[in-house]
Amino acid sequence: MLSIGRLSQETGVKVPTIRYYEQIGLMPAAERSSGNQRLYGAAARRRLSFIRHARDLGFPLEAIRDLLGLTDQPDQPCTAVDAIARAQLTTIRSRIARLQALEDELVRMIGHCTHGRIAECRVIEVLGDHGLCAHDHHGTPEEEGPGR
Repeated sequence: MLSIGRLSQETGVKVPTIRYYEQIGLMPAAERSSGNQRLYGAAARRRLSFIRHARDLGFPLEAIRDLLGLTDQPDQPCTAVDAIARAQLTTIRSRIARLQALEDELVRMIGHCTHGRIAECRVIEVLGDHGLCAHDHHGTPEEEGPGR
């Protein structure tokens, strides 16, 4: 049995995140020691590694919940799993296209830099007037994240 700290070390998932996954039901409630410390077995470690890998691939928590539910039906066709993975691939490709447009815009802005004074800086000018951009790259609220 692993303590939560040891499970965290072995999987690379932070302790508060493991607790959060338990709270939202992605991880089952841990067994408890006589001192009320969380204890995890091999199955919990495998499940957390699955979640970590899926998160690394960008899957949202709800998709991971669905995938975990599907693992309980090993004899079923994998059509639903395939659909979830294809949806994630579409999302990733969309993000890549958006990032490519951002890269193109930054390259264009920097390419117009004359290395003169700030008052004539093209980068500052374009950042101040989105209409001067060649691409529409306003982020969606979920892409903008906290602090934006």
